[in-house]
Amino acid sequence: MYIYTYFIHTYIHLYIYMCVCVCVCVCVCVAQNFRSESLLSPTGWKKNRSQNKDQHFTDVLGLPCIENLVCSADETPEPITTTITGNIPSWIKGNFLRNGPGKFEIGRSSFNHWFDGMALMHQFHIEDGKVTYMSRFLNSDCYKENLEHNRIMVSEFGTIAMPDPCKNFFQRFLSRFELDNANVSFVQYKGDYYVSTETNFMHKIDPQTLETKEKVDWSKFVAVNGATAHPHVDPDGTTYNMGNSYTLKGAFYNIIMVPSKKVNPNDTLEGATVVCSIPSEDKSKPSYYHSFAMSENYVLFIEQPIKMDLLKIVTSKLRGKGINEGVYWDPKRNTVFHVINKHTGKLSLIKYYAKPLSTFHQINCYEENGFLIMDMCCSDDGQAINNYLIQNLKKSGNALDEVYNTMCRVFPRRFVLPLNMDSQTPCGQNLNTRLNSTATAIKTDKDKVFCTHEDLHGEDLHEYGGLEFPHINYSMCNSRPYRYFYGCGFRHLVGDSLIKMDLQGKQIKVWKHAGMYPSEPIFVSSPGAVEEDDGVILSVVITPNQDKSTFLLVLDAKTFEELGRADVPINIPYGFHGTFQNRD
Repeated sequence: MYIYTYFIHTYIHLYIYMCVCVCVCVCVCVAQNFRSESLLSPTGWKKNRSQNKDQHFTDVLGLPCIENLVCSADETPEPITTTITGNIPSWIKGNFLRNGPGKFEIGRSSFNHWFDGMALMHQFHIEDGKVTYMSRFLNSDCYKENLEHNRIMVSEFGTIAMPDPCKNFFQRFLSRFELDNANVSFVQYKGDYYVSTETNFMHKIDPQTLETKEKVDWSKFVAVNGATAHPHVDPDGTTYNMGNSYTLKGAFYNIIMVPSKKVNPNDTLEGATVVCSIPSEDKSKPSYYHSFAMSENYVLFIEQPIKMDLLKIVTSKLRGKGINEGVYWDPKRNTVFHVINKHTGKLSLIKYYAKPLSTFHQINCYEENGFLIMDMCCSDDGQAINNYLIQNLKKSGNALDEVYNTMCRVFPRRFVLPLNMDSQTPCGQNLNTRLNSTATAIKTDKDKVFCTHEDLHGEDLHEYGGLEFPHINYSMCNSRPYRYFYGCGFRHLVGDSLIKMDLQGKQIKVWKHAGMYPSEPIFVSSPGAVEEDDGVILSVVITPNQDKSTFLLVLDAKTFEELGRADVPINIPYGFHGTFQNRD
């Protein structure tokens, strides 16, 4: 199986290579056109934004500079003590693990995009009301090669590396796809911890020491060319994820199932299988996705109109462009919701459509009375990914305000998909019969339903810039009806507040302090908790305009009042995602 996968994988690369060779002359000729006709300004944001008020653009002035959020940090491989203010509940026992970019320069060369920084892993060990902190850089091949040559040797999402004179053209081309800088999140498979990004490489990590133990290649276990950093886990330990594959028939989105340790006790991803393959609507321009939704019986994949131009991506280095230049927003395409039975692998014949939207993170998804309810954070514009250039994050004054105001705000929304349809189901009627729901689902053809959303917020959320990085009480509520979720308010380019949303009445509670930028909130349940919000919220708060003032914040999840904080006497860059490893 591994040999077969290897040859298939190699053949695809050779096929792309041949295509590139054919297209080189064309690419060289039109390269200047790509540069002059780009929709993006040199700073990365679109020059002429839409004036549609429904898209939630803003006119904020006077944003404080946050350039120190993207300054390189040193690792702290030995645990250091923190200073406790208030009270850290003694029942919290475990490791709060975080991941994100932590090194933005190598020698005299610098990364261009926030997503490109070298992965820096963080651990806050909490026990008996005390907290220690440590961090390590991921010992990836990218990191080692960059340090060895004291310059950026491996191209990343938005950064082009200078060519290695020791490699021939073919070697340089293939090296573009060997990205293992896993700086997005911590994930679990079969009880083991990994750091992950969106390529086919993960790294197994010792959560106690943060040491890099093993590099794992998805394509050695299942025929995919990458996987998301946001898998979902069933109560029995079965894990689901999604990854793309590229064949002569076009691009496919694959639902992956990794069995639990009880079912397959072998290490790493042994036993992983593809449950279902979904063909891309545009064979050469599949959609970008960062995550997916999952209920008790279904996987819901959102094919959004953030598109990846594969030809531009594989020829980007020839044209002097980053991979990000091949990712674009196509507002002429609707969003498609694909529903897959995760037990049978059967793709629903019904296609659910919505207007163009972009989403990075879903909140929850569950089944109730014949409906599939999906809640997610989304916006009406999908160009934000190209706004997070390092130069934008380091801007100040009017230039910083302009970058922020050209970004569409992200808000929580609910879609309701009817599951029980047949040929007798009437067209033109709203099939969402749920009480007090303003979402609609209208059958437009025998196998098509057009959906509109319900806002999961009141007008007061606009004051906080919308909401992203959503989290729930996952162990109690994932794939089930729920009441609360938590997230970051975004009245800046990064989160600048923490928000608790109560879906009964759509009321919010907020933690916000000037000059403080909290990370995504992680919910940790109290021992023996019965109520959904009985626990604490953990978040790392960065203070870019105060030296060495980072702290771990602990909030009472019920009242959203601060219980305590652990001050860390070093500077920490703003990160992406994390998890809590309970040590009880």
